[in-house]
Amino acid sequence: MCGPSAERSGHSALGVLPSFGFLFDIDGVLVRGRTPIPAARTAFQKLVNSQGQFLVPVVFVTNAGNCLRQKKADQLSHLLGVPSPSAVELPKIEAVVLFGEPVRWETSLQLIIDVLLTSGYPGNPYEQENYPHIPVLACNMDLMWVAEAQSPRFGHGTFMVCLENIYKKITGRDLKYEALMGKPSRLTYQYAEYLIRAQALQRSWEQPIQTLYAVGDNLMTDVYGANLYNRYLQESSSAGSRSRLQAKVSAGRGPAALSQDHELGLSWENELAAAAAAHCRSVLVCTGVYTPHTEVALDTKDSIPDTVFHGHRDFRFDPALVEPDHIVPDVDAAVDLVFQLENFAPN
Repeated sequence: MCGPSAERSGHSALGVLPSFGFLFDIDGVLVRGRTPIPAARTAFQKLVNSQGQFLVPVVFVTNAGNCLRQKKADQLSHLLGVPSPSAVELPKIEAVVLFGEPVRWETSLQLIIDVLLTSGYPGNPYEQENYPHIPVLACNMDLMWVAEAQSPRFGHGTFMVCLENIYKKITGRDLKYEALMGKPSRLTYQYAEYLIRAQALQRSWEQPIQTLYAVGDNLMTDVYGANLYNRYLQESSSAGSRSRLQAKVSAGRGPAALSQDHELGLSWENELAAAAAAHCRSVLVCTGVYTPHTEVALDTKDSIPDTVFHGHRDFRFDPALVEPDHIVPDVDAAVDLVFQLENFAPN
């Protein structure tokens, strides 16, 4: 995940300061493999000024971890013509971090199982009583994604399904994750919001960023994640109101104290970035994993059929979270829609 670098600019660059930002998925929204989606170039021409600076805060949020962030940024800059983001005896293996699906699945599955069943010493024999296993962290839960092929390809989420089932078959126990990151996890969107606010601050845009528009092609990651984060924003707003009330009571209007768990929660939130946006809206495009059988419907409830849950095992399926706020043909239409909703007309 990365945000474009932006030179400090005065207010004269925009007639109206933006109060919103974009969180763009990449595969299936901006590109298919190495080929740009035609609408993406048109969309980004609307998002940059004559100096190549973004007119609104923009962050690219992708689960793809198959290359370095700067390399991905340079690829986008080249393809879309947009600003590039700034951007012996073996010791014991302490943890397994899963970034993206490998080229040779069978080899990687074997090695990971070896590490888990030997407590980090893959040269040793298996120890079946080794449970819980060493920490496993996964950074991408996409079951499928799109490239040049006409049909979706297996994603890292499919690799995780294989790993989980092999581990269960061998040990009879569930594979446990220390953390699940990447879309649709809340942490990913919280960090994306932090980057959006930092970008606006760097450009000296004093208008608070109130709304995030997450544009993606996958119901189970992009839409689910954006709606989950929107729910979190609403709950945080309510919790913030209660906290302020409790603070007033503690100041002398009666006995009240925050619980230790709540205080620890606030400490963790402050370590990253406290939520400030009011809403996170999901915008689904039809150029990637999601392809409607008919024309884009005006009522999103009529256009999203009942479907098998493609999200991760450890995420509870909530039908409300896979209902996009908007469905549009492509990313160009998404930019037009957001500009219309925000009454934003860049000079």
